[in-house]
Amino acid sequence: MKKYEIIAEEIASTIQQGLLNRGDKLPSIRQIQALKQVNASTVFQAYYLLEARGLLVTRPRSGYYVAGPLRSERSLAPASPAQTGLPTILQISDLVFTVLDRIKDPQHVPFGSAFPSPLHFPLSKLADHMVASVRRMQPSDTVSDIGQGDFELRRQIALRYQLDGTQTDATDIVVTNGALEALNLSLAAVTQPGDSVIIESPSFYAALQAIERMGLKAIEVPSHPEHGIDLAALELAITQHQPKACWLMTNFQNPTGSLMPEDKKQALVALVTRHRLPLIEDDVYRELYFGKQRPLPAKAWDTEGWVMHCSSFSKSLAPGYRVGWVSAGRFTDKITRLKISTTLATSIPAQHALASYLAKGGYDKYLRQLRHQLMLQQLQFSQAIHQHFPEQVRFNQPQGGYFFWMQLPEQCDSLQLFQQAITQNISLAPGHMFSSQQQYANFIRLNYGHPLNPAGLQAIQTLGKLILKTLTPN
Repeated sequence: MKKYEIIAEEIASTIQQGLLNRGDKLPSIRQIQALKQVNASTVFQAYYLLEARGLLVTRPRSGYYVAGPLRSERSLAPASPAQTGLPTILQISDLVFTVLDRIKDPQHVPFGSAFPSPLHFPLSKLADHMVASVRRMQPSDTVSDIGQGDFELRRQIALRYQLDGTQTDATDIVVTNGALEALNLSLAAVTQPGDSVIIESPSFYAALQAIERMGLKAIEVPSHPEHGIDLAALELAITQHQPKACWLMTNFQNPTGSLMPEDKKQALVALVTRHRLPLIEDDVYRELYFGKQRPLPAKAWDTEGWVMHCSSFSKSLAPGYRVGWVSAGRFTDKITRLKISTTLATSIPAQHALASYLAKGGYDKYLRQLRHQLMLQQLQFSQAIHQHFPEQVRFNQPQGGYFFWMQLPEQCDSLQLFQQAITQNISLAPGHMFSSQQQYANFIRLNYGHPLNPAGLQAIQTLGKLILKTLTPN
């Protein structure tokens, strides 16, 4: 990025994090010029860019002021369910499959999608690495490293852990068919039918489906919409129900976007280690942070191997390649055997291509561009939502990822809204999908990972009108 774009992004991030609110005055051109050691025209360009995004307004003979929404006006309440649920046998898959089947139409505005826009990914560069790596492949490469996966890819993944100071060896990593296989293998490694598993509430629907499919019971523990699972409630659930595993997302949780603070992650690992409870850490959005540093996984504090850290390239680089992994700690051998006995191996050419790209393709440079684009889209969507949704709608602006978790007025049923929106060629994810008891009836998850084009803006206007109708007496 150019200097003025860097300055603009820093200011936008400050606004997005709530450190600057609507009406706050920004530093003068001269102050920014001195602080950043740049010329005045660079600062002007940064302010012009922010003004074009609708984040700043100019007041003659006064200066520049924040035009973005006041963060506290629409923030979610800091609580989900009032108390921890009892172990529950799930029946959620039919609803999930019905919703997913209806939102896959490419003609729909993809607010219900689980992926960012495929236009963001470096597909042509990945294709180049695929061609080059396949040409270099030896016949033995097609059958070597079956089970755990290509060693060079595992080495490259281990190096990325080590960039954060997380000591992970390539021999502890098992390559899988996306993060979902990593998560399912991890769950299968530590549970038997009839066991209970702790999940946060609301929870990613694929976790609910996995628990249902394996004949397990779910224990929902309340989660803060910004800071993640309630650790006191978690410990109470552990002591009361003796679960066999815990499945959590610590970074930019799906659907809430919550980011667990580092001291809380450390306390979480200490808690599960003390109870010898396997923690399955679903961490597919960690690369999509908007701050200055990539957040650490809970795995960073795991010294005894109780954390199975699962991630993939599907959300940040190559969704169609279906390559994920688990850093499995003490469970590596068991997960490797489960992998061999189920799917045997992950696509060898895809593994080689990704290993080559990670070594030579400029992954971090690409990620900076992707994060910049997603943050810009979040700000654009937020502005449009504030303009077109009723003021009773509540939502936070996450520090990463690409989902808004939105609380609608009490009388607005999100499943009915979903059905109405589909008829207008708009998809969304109703809150019913994210709970074992379908308790988030007036919540939706909205994807801002696609550029806000005219069709998207029109869709936001339409959704606002549909929500408003529920507030109007017949």
